[in-house]
Amino acid sequence: MNIQEAKKITLSLIDTFNEASQVALDLRKAGLKKEIKSDNTPVTNGDIEVNRILTKKISEITPNIVIVSEENTAHKNDKNLKNFWLIDPIDGTRDYISDREEFTLNAALIINKKPAIGIITAPAKKRIFYSYGRSNSYELINNQEVDLINKKKNYKELKAVSYSDELKPEISQIYEKYKITSHQKMKSSLKFCVVAAGEFDLYAAEPRACEWDIAAGHAILEHAGGKITDFSGNEILYGKPEFKNPSLIIRSKNIP
Repeated sequence: MNIQEAKKITLSLIDTFNEASQVALDLRKAGLKKEIKSDNTPVTNGDIEVNRILTKKISEITPNIVIVSEENTAHKNDKNLKNFWLIDPIDGTRDYISDREEFTLNAALIINKKPAIGIITAPAKKRIFYSYGRSNSYELINNQEVDLINKKKNYKELKAVSYSDELKPEISQIYEKYKITSHQKMKSSLKFCVVAAGEFDLYAAEPRACEWDIAAGHAILEHAGGKITDFSGNEILYGKPEFKNPSLIIRSKNIP
């Protein structure tokens, strides 16, 4: 897939993501219907409706590419997937239910096991990020593209985002290695976006969550000049058994 094809696909999904984002907010305002899945995580009618909207449009645009979604069983047992979509309709469902702001909508197109396109919206924060190739990573602000790779850092110290206020020893060691001076708890894939935008510098996590939680953020971060590896410095590839993540270190372009 060339850059022009990737751009066309990405931009054709922006309106759909905006529509789905508004639907997510409207359903929450009306009162969500909640269930607990077999893995003991919550799901709502908002997750299901957003999934329907996104998968319908993506299927229309790329009918020959399979879709793997957190909220569908289809293709989760497929072997040797190389080219496929990964969708997390709502990442941060507990925050979504609790009327917090950090939940996100996510889709990533994986080509040859690597993320080629990433789209993330944070509806309650009115932020939308997308990317479709190296040096083509953006935040859309007031309908204007802001180029993330050229966005200037506006602080001097190195800051991290974390999924917990209490750091595990291996995470603290990583913070020391990269001379991190402070950290802030943040939920969902918004962590990848704020690192890509240079608002924070690092995120590290032991193996947790699944590929659909990180793929779109991976694309946005890497295309903005950032780096993502596991703790041993290995490349992150997609389509692994059960779509499980390894350990992660994501770094902004401000950290070598």
